[in-house]
Amino acid sequence: MFRRNLITTIAAAALAAAVPVLTAADYPSKPIRFIVATAPGGGTDFVARLMGHKLAEALGQQVIVDNRPGAGSTLGYELGVRAAPDGYTFTMITPSYAINPSLYSLRFDPLNDFTPVIPVARGPYVVVVHPSLPVKTVQELIALAKAKPGQIIYGSSGQGAIVHLTTELFLNMAGVKMTHVPYKGESTALTDLLGGQIHMVTPNLTAAINLIQQGKLRALAVMSRERIAQLPDVPAAAEFLPGFENAGWFALMTPTGTPHEVIERVHRDTAKILLSEDFRAKLAQQGMTPMATTPAELGALIRDDSARWAKVIRERGLTAN
Repeated sequence: MFRRNLITTIAAAALAAAVPVLTAADYPSKPIRFIVATAPGGGTDFVARLMGHKLAEALGQQVIVDNRPGAGSTLGYELGVRAAPDGYTFTMITPSYAINPSLYSLRFDPLNDFTPVIPVARGPYVVVVHPSLPVKTVQELIALAKAKPGQIIYGSSGQGAIVHLTTELFLNMAGVKMTHVPYKGESTALTDLLGGQIHMVTPNLTAAINLIQQGKLRALAVMSRERIAQLPDVPAAAEFLPGFENAGWFALMTPTGTPHEVIERVHRDTAKILLSEDFRAKLAQQGMTPMATTPAELGALIRDDSARWAKVIRERGLTAN
């Protein structure tokens, strides 16, 4: 144990020595990378690209979105953790970051190897079904699932991913069983839903709102506390399942060791963007709201969600396989 800790300490010191000391005045002097641990086309990708475009304007440097999906987002998160702490790599995380420690044997410490920068946005999940499924309400969906246990097939963005656990939480409260088919991203699951290969998905609203508005998918409920302006005729799940609420969130993290001055600069510029009318309007079109709280509050959110989802995983007997 002592030898391993000594090697880790020496490696960390060598890395720190290799990273140039930055100040807010020097920063940034080259393009910045946003790692997104999901496939293109989903809610995380949308938020990262929107935020990256605005932050590039504020910082005067290009922001490159690097999609690295796989293993319930752990591949992308690990890549972000291993990046040099020089202020040029940030990772967009979602609740999957809080979920993964309960499902995977991680090769990094999620509470210490990443440093919170800022929560960016929050948005609800939505229950969508293929129009051919003979249900138009949550009550009808629950009744059908009870009549045909395991015969309704739902897709998710991956085994153990937030869309998977969101659905399991919903099914648990509804007291029904369905069959799960994992995909590599929300967009892939929605493609098969559109094609009729599966019956239901509960994606982040951002990934499905256009398909709902075009009538290609039927929305049965939003998983927010109340109905939302973008889909006023779609009820909140809490209207049928009292106390049920589940909203996704998106936040920026950076490798621990990144200069404090740089983190402060990115936090300050990002917060200004989040509070701007233009950015808020673009989020609102997707049923999302900005968060713009402190790094400490983001850290608390991660810890709280970790405890919450660990309980769901235990109760449902879920695994990463």
